[in-house]
Amino acid sequence: MQLVFATNNLNKIKEVQSLIPSNIKLLSLKDIGCFEDVPETQETIEGNATQKAEYIKAHYGYDCFADDTGLEVEALNGAPGVYSARYAGKQRDAHDNMNKILENLKNKPYREARFKTVVALHLNNKLKTFTGICEGAITKTKQGEGGFGYDPIFKPKGFNKTFAEMDLSLKNKIGHRGKAITKLVDFLNSIEPKI
Repeated sequence: MQLVFATNNLNKIKEVQSLIPSNIKLLSLKDIGCFEDVPETQETIEGNATQKAEYIKAHYGYDCFADDTGLEVEALNGAPGVYSARYAGKQRDAHDNMNKILENLKNKPYREARFKTVVALHLNNKLKTFTGICEGAITKTKQGEGGFGYDPIFKPKGFNKTFAEMDLSLKNKIGHRGKAITKLVDFLNSIEPKI
């Protein structure tokens, strides 16, 4: 079996390839000749993941999966959510995004938040989604040099470190994307047992 992972992020592809069964070959968008921006115009994280998977299936004919992630801050009524990547503007700058959240939470004691990833799988003309959630809180300052996106200001529940202060293996074990991908892998294993 081969599956397209609807991304050109080689680090993401390498990470996911190490998690899926060895008899499933993973292809990137580049591998199938897709160089255009895949649309993400939905109002929900689930909607964006599904839209990307359906776009690749409709335009390129491959079985595939796509993911979308959002940070949902309770004191901001669930924002930035689906707009996480461009919260502070179209430039999609992680530091601008973090600064905007820290500013919006200034003097607010209630800082609970969660990361949510949805993976949409388009396989055998059927669509299935897998969700991973990591509960936590927003710190008052940026902490740590690792990770990406909002990692320096997100402290997962039960830990005294932000994602940016953790090693990747721990982040993948407790994090939202790791949880969603594990559900995807369990499903693929159930229909395509390892030889």
